[in-house]
Amino acid sequence: MADKQNKQFIDWIMRYLPESNKAAGALTLDPLDGDAGFRRYYRLNTIPSLIAVDSPPLQENIPAYVSISLALLSAGIKRPQIHAVDFTQGFLLLEDFGGQLLQPLLEGGALEESYDQAESTLFSIQKMIFNSEIFPLYDRGRLKEELDLFSSWFVTELLGVAMGDQAKVILENLADVLIENALCQPQVVVHRDYHSRNLMILNDGQMGVIDFQDAVFGPITYDLVSLLKDCYHLLPRGMTASRALNYKRRLEAEALITSVDDRVFLRWFDLMGLQRHIKVMGIFARLALRDEKHRYLQNLPLVIAYVLDVSNQYTETQEFSLWFDSSITPALLTQKWYKEAPKLD
Repeated sequence: MADKQNKQFIDWIMRYLPESNKAAGALTLDPLDGDAGFRRYYRLNTIPSLIAVDSPPLQENIPAYVSISLALLSAGIKRPQIHAVDFTQGFLLLEDFGGQLLQPLLEGGALEESYDQAESTLFSIQKMIFNSEIFPLYDRGRLKEELDLFSSWFVTELLGVAMGDQAKVILENLADVLIENALCQPQVVVHRDYHSRNLMILNDGQMGVIDFQDAVFGPITYDLVSLLKDCYHLLPRGMTASRALNYKRRLEAEALITSVDDRVFLRWFDLMGLQRHIKVMGIFARLALRDEKHRYLQNLPLVIAYVLDVSNQYTETQEFSLWFDSSITPALLTQKWYKEAPKLD
């Protein structure tokens, strides 16, 4: 942070520190690991501690963050309280949720309890009333734009593989299948990045939700597959399917969806995951190449494993699977970050 901006940021923090959160001595800002966006986070030495956020307004949609935060609050979902916001400069003062992400709890074996809590929180999100002024539609154009990140950033920029006419047709056909699958499902509020690094366990045991500023109104399986086919944590295939169908029965029991065949729901779920993971391949490549956040490359083998697993299962996606095996896999084997895809069983 440049000195001038740093002074502006600190001056703003001092001006808007709540009476209940005064600094213990001279104010200090402890940088925290950033997320995939342009936001920078700092823990303040206040009592209780607070999180200060420098969120460049040209790159980050601060009004959307605030609007969605208030909508989550009204639905009883725990999210960081906003103590102060400056839309022009892109500054925020937020409640500090601490440091207990869901991911290490999953890696430590606390699966059933953690997923039960995450799914209950997700259910509360999906029950929210749709407000078109807060949640944009996850429409055909948005879905297609996301899928295009794969060819531009992952295939061309990261791997250096040329996109010939046949490859373009294959990807267009795949996009049609995945977009139709997304649009044919019941539509609900979608967090859009609902996974173990955006869910936190608070001191009182409640689950808190962060990084929700990109929420939309879209497919009912999107957040569920983000959780159960997490890019940062592998859940065994049998448990994934079992939890997905148990969640479906909960949706049916509480009338969020009408009765649907298990095979239909799992197809929704799998193909929605394929759309998400193809998008993520492009996003992780862009983060590494454009933003120099190379650590995301180490998560790509699991994402690729998800993509190949689903694309091999369904007739309408096997053309993509064959193309990937012949054109992309050889290029993957030359990458230093690539390792053998983990087993999903």
